[in-house]
Amino acid sequence: MTPQQASDPASLETSRYLEALELERQRFFARQREIMLPVSKETLPLLDSIESLSSGGKRLRALLAYWGYRGSGGAGLTPSIVKAGLAIELFQTAALIHDDIIDASDTRRGAPSLHRRFEAMHTDLSYKTSAETFGVSSAILAGDLCLSWSEMVFSSIPELTAQSEARFIFDLMRTEVMAGQYLDIVGEVVPEEEPELALERALNVIRFKSAKYSCEHPLALGGALGQDLKHGEPSSLLHGYRTFALPLGEGFQLRDDVLGVFGEPETTGKPAGDDLREGKRTVLTAFTAMKVSAQERAFLEESLGSPQLDPATITALQDLMRNSGALEATEAMISEKSEQALSQLAELSIDTDVMQALREIAAKALNRSS
Repeated sequence: MTPQQASDPASLETSRYLEALELERQRFFARQREIMLPVSKETLPLLDSIESLSSGGKRLRALLAYWGYRGSGGAGLTPSIVKAGLAIELFQTAALIHDDIIDASDTRRGAPSLHRRFEAMHTDLSYKTSAETFGVSSAILAGDLCLSWSEMVFSSIPELTAQSEARFIFDLMRTEVMAGQYLDIVGEVVPEEEPELALERALNVIRFKSAKYSCEHPLALGGALGQDLKHGEPSSLLHGYRTFALPLGEGFQLRDDVLGVFGEPETTGKPAGDDLREGKRTVLTAFTAMKVSAQERAFLEESLGSPQLDPATITALQDLMRNSGALEATEAMISEKSEQALSQLAELSIDTDVMQALREIAAKALNRSS
């Protein structure tokens, strides 16, 4: 923390919340270890893998929930908002585990993805049958267990009831993410379609797979907890939160898609051009298909999703995206989303500290290299 941040009330409050969140996370995993150890010490790699992955990340979603809570009158570091933050982060961890399985990703945050970690364990211990099958099966169970834990933590929030708006938001968030994830994999397997349709699907995936659960729902969930709202109860503040956080989340994911093609491996924790190997159909690839010649489009289509893409082909695809104007168009869309989010943020009736914290979160989400 810089000297300037040390005297910044919003930054100090953010640091205190992150410390409380980390303590709660450690306590939670210690309790789960006490439960799993009597089952068998052989189950501990399952817990260890989740605990390790959950220890990283930017905590974007938990922080949005916290500042949404504070902006709606929530009383600071209460057990409720700490538990809500942990539940959201555990859900994020589960989503990452399953996403890496679906995408056959080898790495996550600069380390082996969970299915590769279990695959390596299978090899190291000279287990029988297929190491790949064991890795995928174990990671699926780890993701499912993490989903269960996320619900367990969220349900333990003291004032939560079945009629709470926060309960509704949490449930809606999980359903939308799964639906968005399915749309994403459909986009990778449908026959070649008109770029305009591909762009429409990519924007829909961005909204429901990422933007809403990364930004809109966490901020609204925190606000609903702070106001102790019942489901369906009107709130102009939550409406304002959503109009700010949805374009923020869309810009965040658009930036992520750019980094998936152009990011530096040492900062993203992923190999260069990893999204190209995985065949991700993003706004960037849709813009590229719209702007290139038929021959170049055929090259794009035959290259996307090939796990054997060599560095020269990745460079050629990057050049195609730059020279066609697709990268420029995507960056323009990120700028547009950023302007929308910040203009909506300025309209919110919230305390100065909350406004400052949300501005800092927005800046980090939209202007990042990892």
